[in-house]
Amino acid sequence: MRNKIQFAAALVGALALASCSTKPMGESANMVAIQPGVAGGVMVDIYQETATVTGIDKAARKVTLVTRDGTKSTVKAGPEVANFEQIKVGDQVKATVTEQLVILVRKAGEPAGDGAAGMVALAPIGDKPGVVMAGTEEVTAKIQAIDVKHRKARLLFPDGTTKTVKVRPDVDMSKYNVGDEVVIRTTETVAITVEKP
Repeated sequence: MRNKIQFAAALVGALALASCSTKPMGESANMVAIQPGVAGGVMVDIYQETATVTGIDKAARKVTLVTRDGTKSTVKAGPEVANFEQIKVGDQVKATVTEQLVILVRKAGEPAGDGAAGMVALAPIGDKPGVVMAGTEEVTAKIQAIDVKHRKARLLFPDGTTKTVKVRPDVDMSKYNVGDEVVIRTTETVAITVEKP
């Protein structure tokens, strides 16, 4: 399974790196949702890129990809990658990366969920290769200090580091206290498909 994840990561990396410039060639979207007056919110970034398979080295299990801007890269598939033989020159490799950041304040004493979780789903044997990977990580920081005048809060993280953050102007800071917890949850989903053009 580790090689499947590495192959998927290599494909995403190749697509992302191949399209890195001052303006990415892929499509992207950004959404932010807040509740006025309430600390925290949700931010979602979605990035999509497509590349064309221009070469396959079956013996070495390597695939050469070219993005829309003409950038070429080669990725290697480990022996555990299912359905490698289904990839053909001209196929389209599509990658969608979705990153979600959720920030909320939890009152002291409410149950915590710090940790991480992940999942991987693969295409059925015989289909074109495909994978969906998702991972979630949650970290909780405690409010160590509140500066209402300058609209800032100092957060203490589990590893002992601190960070001072600005508080949005619409947030009623009187509702929050030293010792309250700031929950930071990130979820990343990567979906990769290989399709006929």
